[in-house]
Amino acid sequence: MGERIMRLEHVGVRYRIRRSMFRSSYYEALRDVSFDLYAGETLGVIGRNGAGKSTLLRVINDIIKPDTGRVERRPGLSVSLLSLSLGFDPNLNGIDNTVLSALLLGHSKEQALANMEQIAEFSELGDFLYDPVLTYSSGMKARLGFAIAVTLRPDVLLIDEVLGVGDAHFRKKSSAALNAKMASEQTVVLVSHSAAQIKTLCDRVVWIEDGVSFKQGQAKPLVDEYEAYIEAHQSPTGTKHDRLAA
Repeated sequence: MGERIMRLEHVGVRYRIRRSMFRSSYYEALRDVSFDLYAGETLGVIGRNGAGKSTLLRVINDIIKPDTGRVERRPGLSVSLLSLSLGFDPNLNGIDNTVLSALLLGHSKEQALANMEQIAEFSELGDFLYDPVLTYSSGMKARLGFAIAVTLRPDVLLIDEVLGVGDAHFRKKSSAALNAKMASEQTVVLVSHSAAQIKTLCDRVVWIEDGVSFKQGQAKPLVDEYEAYIEAHQSPTGTKHDRLAA
């Protein structure tokens, strides 16, 4: 196992919910989450709907500060959350939006420009990169966002679901690119609905249950245990909880 680059200790996050003008309550998205993240590993995060997985990714990315507990990071650690249109300004062209998105992901303008040719090639947008993004279809914006995310290399890449992008050709290409990232020395934290994907790609898994890091361990046995648990705890109406739900 590589160097430890992050540690979460008893992390809790709560959101304030306004019920009326004079009354509000709090929702605990995370209550007590603890685990370590190591360089070069692919860590899977599993759990039911509302377990707190997406909130956890935002804590790791420093978008959300925990209300309780603490997060220790290696100094200078860069973390990016995969987004298909992060910070796109519809009035700017694709080139300018690439630079803007790179800055929002924690990279420099120089890094964005140095990778521009590779981003352009991966997106397959050609001369459309010089047109305003407001003229793009949703598929074109997704292509550009995905190309930026997989080309610029942070220390830690966070993936909240592996996303289907564009036509069949590009979906195959984007899936291969993500699989290559996760098979390399890139550190990845992956939330996915796919049990097979978690078992195949992840070294370890953290199981989040009701805002708590319920269990963690090797991917295959823990995912098998999780699925058996979900099967045994169906709702009274007979509707099953989503497998590896986001």
